[in-house]
Amino acid sequence: MSVEVTLIILSALVIFSYLFDLIAKQFKIPSVILLLLSGIGLRYLAGWLEIPIPNFEPILPLVGTIGLILIVLEGALELKLEREKSNLIKSSLSSAFFILILTTTGIALFYFYVLDADFKTCFLNAVPLGIISSAIAIPSAATLPVGRKDFIVYESSLSDIFGIILFNFMLANETIGFNSFLRLGWQTILILVLSAAFCLVLLYLLKRITHHLKFFLIIAVLILVYAIGKYYHLPTLVIVLAFGLFLNNLHWIRNTWFKRTFKYDNFYKDLHQLVQLSGESAFIVRTFFFLIFGFTLNVQSLLNLDVLLYGSGVVVIIYIIRIAYQKLFVRTASLAEFFLSPRGLISILLFFSIPESQKLKGVENSLLFFVILATSLIMTFGLVSAKEKQIPNSNPNTDSAKA
Repeated sequence: MSVEVTLIILSALVIFSYLFDLIAKQFKIPSVILLLLSGIGLRYLAGWLEIPIPNFEPILPLVGTIGLILIVLEGALELKLEREKSNLIKSSLSSAFFILILTTTGIALFYFYVLDADFKTCFLNAVPLGIISSAIAIPSAATLPVGRKDFIVYESSLSDIFGIILFNFMLANETIGFNSFLRLGWQTILILVLSAAFCLVLLYLLKRITHHLKFFLIIAVLILVYAIGKYYHLPTLVIVLAFGLFLNNLHWIRNTWFKRTFKYDNFYKDLHQLVQLSGESAFIVRTFFFLIFGFTLNVQSLLNLDVLLYGSGVVVIIYIIRIAYQKLFVRTASLAEFFLSPRGLISILLFFSIPESQKLKGVENSLLFFVILATSLIMTFGLVSAKEKQIPNSNPNTDSAKA
């Protein structure tokens, strides 16, 4: 294929993705569904035109990881920490943690009884499907009222972080005991200290760099820190989330030394540019990730009876637990939020990270695709069915902070 034809195809895909975003906002249809279907369509078109089909699977984790970092950064840069939102933050944290644990345990028990494997292996394979995908949830929540949108951004971002911590914990410990939790404790303390340190370092870089090209340098440093932490099985996605929150809530720090050392005149102008750059970069990476994932899928495998049965079982568990938890503990949740529990980018990344020796027979790519597609369609139904008005009791202060 010539360079010109490749450029035409890539440019057309970005344009179509932009149009999908407009359609998604207008009709409340998640753009990820349109991107996945486009990828599947391109696979069939390539076969019909007898074009050699390259193997894109090896690059999926790379594209997905960069997309995850950018999406979490984009979401964090939009969040403001305010006193009146304290209950909302506590509620979203509790929701992310408990729904993750309960859903993963439910799916693991389902695997345990259906597939007759040891429970630890079942639990490890269940973690990717227990996590809410911020890559899908955050853009899809754009149509919700501001307070509820913030809840989804916090919940899905924290679900990603808690999910990665849980996945690494299960992967790093052959047997789980007191020492396992002790190691997890010091790793958590370490990552919180590192988060604070890197926030200050990156803010200092923003102030000191006078070159007109500096925002991609900041993003490159974030990716570097994430990759180093990932290599040592640390949840460095916390640093990305903390950095975005730190920049967007700098007005809370009134210390004179801090203002003199780190703050500068053009800070808010630079912050606006960083928000815009991270948003547009996340859009591009997300576009190609879901197109490539759709392109690599074997749709015929969805007709397999085991995939339909196992996938349906997993989806039922996901929504029974989510709806029950939100009805009991998140009283301000709307109808749309009951169904806003998609699986996507983070599920794919962690699923591909499971060692071959620990993968369950019967839990394969086709089941992952079924769950992603089903949860996205159910989320679409929830968003379309939601009333076009502000939730009367959407005051975040009334959210329950207990679980």
